[in-house]
Amino acid sequence: MDETPSPLTDKERAGIQSVEVGFALLDVLAHAPAPLMLRDLAASAKMSAAKAHRYLVSFQRLGLVVQDTANTRYELGPATLRLGLSTLSRLDAVKMARERLPALMEEVGHTLALAVWGNRGPTIVHWQESPLAVSVNLRLGDVMPLLSSATGRCFTAFLAPVGQLDKLTPLLKDELALAHKLGRTDVPASLADVHSLQTETRQQGLGRVKNVLLPGISGLCAPVFDADQHLALGVVALGSSASFDTALDGPLAQALLRMTRQLSQDLGHSLCA
Repeated sequence: MDETPSPLTDKERAGIQSVEVGFALLDVLAHAPAPLMLRDLAASAKMSAAKAHRYLVSFQRLGLVVQDTANTRYELGPATLRLGLSTLSRLDAVKMARERLPALMEEVGHTLALAVWGNRGPTIVHWQESPLAVSVNLRLGDVMPLLSSATGRCFTAFLAPVGQLDKLTPLLKDELALAHKLGRTDVPASLADVHSLQTETRQQGLGRVKNVLLPGISGLCAPVFDADQHLALGVVALGSSASFDTALDGPLAQALLRMTRQLSQDLGHSLCA
């Protein structure tokens, strides 16, 4: 026969609350630029030094905190590193991004997509079309061109350091040759021009096109980074150029950047930045 769980006693509630209170000390240490003295750590956690010390004694036993015997300052211990690495290893960037797209779409009102680097270039792996969007002839698995799409420009800029395009050079040379053959003037004409576009895109913080890949269609693509400071994926927004705001300081670009920066932080990027 199943037993109905008994209500928590006051003692049990106090125990849970004490964990929450003690965590404030770990949170302060996590955000501190250097090890802290007891008085500074306690003050930042808004508790007395005596109370903070009792928590720190237990945290030291668990390996969550260490104290430098020379200067008595406290720092996060090896157990927190193990916990952090274990958490990072379980993170799925695409899954986390997909979960956030509905809220972003509600905010911006345009079609959104996710792209990752595949063996032939940036590849669309998720597509969420806005009910109000114009029809765009793109499908899952499509590989986006590096020079004429917002997605490609994002990956060209952020996949490798500025001026280092070794991984991309063969693909870029093919696209440059095709653009030259077609007489296109709306894309870079040389690797030197690509370097300039790469620098410009990095300064902007995202890839941007207007009526380049598809007539009447504009797009933005913002990068998401992981804990190793690698480009994990790109979050793409696109729509009719008549209603799609490509301004860098516009609400659409800013909403996209807020989402991707928060996702990067949640993936651990800020820990390494």
